[in-house]
Amino acid sequence: MARHHLFTSESVAEGHPDKCSDQISDAILDDVLRQDKKARVDAETLIMQGTVIVTGQITTTAYVNVKQVVRGVLKDIGFNNARDGLDWETCGVLISIEEQSPDIARGVNRPVEEIGSGDQGMTFGYATTETKQLMPLPIMLAHGIVKRLADVRKDGTLPYLRPDGKSQVTVEYDDGKAQRVDAVVVAAQHNESAEESQVKSDVVEKVVRQVIPKDLLDSGTRFIVNGTGRFVIGGTLADSGLTGRKIIVDSYGGVGAHGGGCQSGKDPTKIDRSGAYMARYIAKNIVAAKLAEKCQVQIAYAIGVAKPVSFMVDTYGTGMFSDEKITDAASKTFDMRPGVIIRDLDLLRPIYRKTACYGHFGREDPDFTWEKTDRVAALRAKLS
Repeated sequence: MARHHLFTSESVAEGHPDKCSDQISDAILDDVLRQDKKARVDAETLIMQGTVIVTGQITTTAYVNVKQVVRGVLKDIGFNNARDGLDWETCGVLISIEEQSPDIARGVNRPVEEIGSGDQGMTFGYATTETKQLMPLPIMLAHGIVKRLADVRKDGTLPYLRPDGKSQVTVEYDDGKAQRVDAVVVAAQHNESAEESQVKSDVVEKVVRQVIPKDLLDSGTRFIVNGTGRFVIGGTLADSGLTGRKIIVDSYGGVGAHGGGCQSGKDPTKIDRSGAYMARYIAKNIVAAKLAEKCQVQIAYAIGVAKPVSFMVDTYGTGMFSDEKITDAASKTFDMRPGVIIRDLDLLRPIYRKTACYGHFGREDPDFTWEKTDRVAALRAKLS
């Protein structure tokens, strides 16, 4: 019997306090990696009204002007008005950073093939034929809407918009196939002078309809823009921000499982980052090889140990071969040791700030090496 259901994913704008925190943490990581590829970084950011606090553990020979990095990120996002809770020129920046624990360093300061995981943990990767990016449709549409909100704010199309915002997209499915978009929810921060009716009309016509394909919208699609009627008080006037608080937004929008660790602010010896990228790389190549219509991969690690303690592939019954056979083929095709992941995916580059908004996966950007599908032939050969 065909299954009918709705599924919803959300994304948050670059000016959401949590996303500001993620971008600052990753911008600090980038600045360190530009100078020192052997650095160990775990940067955390807390944003509250008028104040940014940067903390964490960083061991490096690099010099980073943290205050300058913080102000640069906030300026790029558009925090130029203290009425949003933050002004990039005048906000306070507090710094409390220590070196990485020497107990952890023992496990990661080794030759490439022997580098152990920077912590224990499990990571998940996911891929599906639902979109050309091999990502779930709801999260891709949700990301597209908040990206469009930023674009029309910055290019002057909707100059009354402010940096904070969210989107939420509900897709209707029949037997696992997307049929239509049932509901779109958008929170778009705006100036006090903007009329509520104008904001709703503009967001629907100049944002939502520019992102969601026409054939997915119909007369029954619900559009909810600023559900309380207005969204003037936003940013850190309405909420605090913290690194790593939007991990479902960062990954697959609630589809599949999640290991629980965030990526932002962490150098790739942390498997929350490199392991998650490898899991996506494996899952995407399995689906791209037409070995399954959808696929979830789990990789688990122990601190200081290079080889994973477990590896699993689940194709949800869509596999061309048994999950056991696909798991075996993938384990022979991909080397999942952290040091080798870092080398093979070229992860010691200052590319991470742009991962911190609009998702770490499904991005058509050559710097996102975990999105490549260059192991398709090797996988198929293992199963021939």
